[in-house]
Amino acid sequence: MELAGITKRFPGVVANHDIHLTVRRGTVHALCGENGAGKSTLMKILYGMQKPDEGTITLDGEQVTLHTPADAISRGIGMVHQHFMLADNLTVLENVVLGAEKLHGIGGKARAKIKEISDAYGLGVRPDVLVEDLGVADRQRVEILKVLYRGARTLILDEPTAVLVPQEVDALFDNLRELKSEGLTVIFISHKLGEVLSVADDITVIRRGTTVGTAVPSETTPKQLAELMVGEELPSPETRESTVTDVPMLTVDGLHLSATDSDGVVRAVLDGISFTIHKGEVLGLAGVEGNGQAELVEAIMGMRTPDGGVVTLDGADITKAPTRKRREDGIGYIPEDRHRHGLLLEAPLWENRILGHVTEKPNSKRGLIDIKAARADTERIVREYDVRTPGIEVTAASLSGGNQQKLIVGREMSHLPKLLIAAHPTRGVDVGAQAQIWDQIREARREGLAVLLISADLDELIGLSDTLRVMFRGRLVADADPATITPEELGSAMTGAASGHLEHQEDGEDGKDAKDGGDADPAEPAEKPETADEPKAEKPETADKAEADKADEKKSDKKSEKKEGGDAK
Repeated sequence: MELAGITKRFPGVVANHDIHLTVRRGTVHALCGENGAGKSTLMKILYGMQKPDEGTITLDGEQVTLHTPADAISRGIGMVHQHFMLADNLTVLENVVLGAEKLHGIGGKARAKIKEISDAYGLGVRPDVLVEDLGVADRQRVEILKVLYRGARTLILDEPTAVLVPQEVDALFDNLRELKSEGLTVIFISHKLGEVLSVADDITVIRRGTTVGTAVPSETTPKQLAELMVGEELPSPETRESTVTDVPMLTVDGLHLSATDSDGVVRAVLDGISFTIHKGEVLGLAGVEGNGQAELVEAIMGMRTPDGGVVTLDGADITKAPTRKRREDGIGYIPEDRHRHGLLLEAPLWENRILGHVTEKPNSKRGLIDIKAARADTERIVREYDVRTPGIEVTAASLSGGNQQKLIVGREMSHLPKLLIAAHPTRGVDVGAQAQIWDQIREARREGLAVLLISADLDELIGLSDTLRVMFRGRLVADADPATITPEELGSAMTGAASGHLEHQEDGEDGKDAKDGGDADPAEPAEKPETADEPKAEKPETADKAEADKADEKKSDKKSEKKEGGDAK
C-alpha cells in the first residue's frame, strides 16, 4: 500500500499536507504522532470516510479512489476504531453479521465462519454471549473479528491498547503476530512508544500534518521516537515530592450500590467501599473496566443514589446533595467518556467551556449566562492549555481527541476545585499533551488539591499516585505502595489473582503477593475473572524487559529517598 502526496484541508486548518506512507504486506506498521498531527484524518482517508484534496492511494500496484468505507472493505481494508462500534444489547454473532448479512447469512453458516476465524487467529470469541457481558479486551477481539469476517487483509487499529492492562496487551500482541504470520497487514496507531517499538516492523512519524520520518524499531529508543514525534524528550508521570497532608478532603464510608442485570438478578455493583483522600493527595484506583469504578464516580458525583453509605466533602455530608451543589462545592470532573459525558460535540468551544459550571463565574453574572466573559475565558483556556484549534467558534467535534481532552482539563482546573475526579485523564492523548495534563495535576496537588485518579495506564497510576487501591467486582481488594509496585504486579491484582497488601517481589522469589510479610489474605480468595484473559500464576514477561528493570531501579531509589525525607532523584 502506498499513499503519496496526501493533502486534506478543512475550514481554517490543513489536517494533512503532502503525506507519504508506504506499508509492506504482512507487516505491523506503526503510525505515531501527537494529537492533531493528522493520523486519524489520514486513516479516515484510507478507509474511505474522507476524500483527499490532493494525492494518490495505490493498493497492490493499482491506483484507487475510495469513496466510502464499503469501497475500502471491498478492497480488503478494515478499521477498528478507538471507540468500539458495538451494540451492547446484541450477541457477538449479531454484532459481527450486522450489515454483512449477505456474506454468510445470520445463522449456522455465520456461526461456523466466526468460529473458523476465531480459531485461525487465536481470538477466542464466543458467538452467543451478549456484548454487554464482555470485558474490554474481549470486545476488542470482537471488533477485530468483525473486520476479518468481512474479508479484510489490512487492519487499521486506532489506539488498540488504550483500555487494556499489561496482560491483555501481551495477548493482543500475540493476536497481531498471529495475523501477521497469516499474511495480513496491520496499521497500528498508538501513543505508547514502548509498545510501538515492541510490536512494529516499521514506524512512520507524523508531526503537524506531515510525515517527518520513519524509524526501524530495532535501531530506535523511546526517547528518540518521542523527540521525532514532539520535538522533545519523553515525559514521565513520576511525582517527585510528597504533598499529602493529614486534612481529609473526601471520605467515602461503607458505600453500597445495587443494580439489576440483564437476567433480572440484583447484584452488588459497589460492596462496602470505604476510603479517604486528604488535601494534596492523589489516590490511584486500579481495576479492569467494568468492576465498579464508573459507578463509584457516579455515586460521588451525585449521578447515582447509593443504597447505603456516607460521602463527606471537606467535612460536609454530601450523600444526598444534587450534582450541581457538589460541583459548586468544589468537585472537578474529567469524565471517562469525553464524548458522552464531557462535551456537546456539535456546540462551539465556548459553549462547552460553560458545561458543568453554568452558575459559576465567569460563566454567570447575576443569574444570567455571561457570554462575553465565557468567550474570553475560553480564549484563555485555549492559549494556556495549548488546545490546537482555529478558534473558539468551531465545534468540539472538529478537534482531535487529545485537544478535546485538553479543553476539558482546562475547564475543570479553571474553577480551582478542592477535589478532582480524573477518570482516564490522558486516554488517547499524545506524549506532549500527557506531560501538560500531568503538570497541571501536580501543580494543583501542591496547592492542596485532592485527586481520585482512575486510569488504565498503569505507569500513569503508579507515577502520579501517593496511594494505590485495587478494585475488583465492586470491592476494594488490595492496596500497594506506588514507590515499589510494578505494572505487572498491579495488573495481576486487577484480574483478581492477588489481594491484601501487595509487596514487590524481587526476581527469584516465589512471585506471591504478600500481606504483612505473609501470603495473600485467605479471607480474600482469588476469584477467577469472567471478563479478563486467564491470569498467569507467575509474573508475566513484559514486552520491554530492560525498560521494566530500569523502572524497578527507579522505584526503589524513589522509595529509599522518600524514607530519608529527601526529594526523589
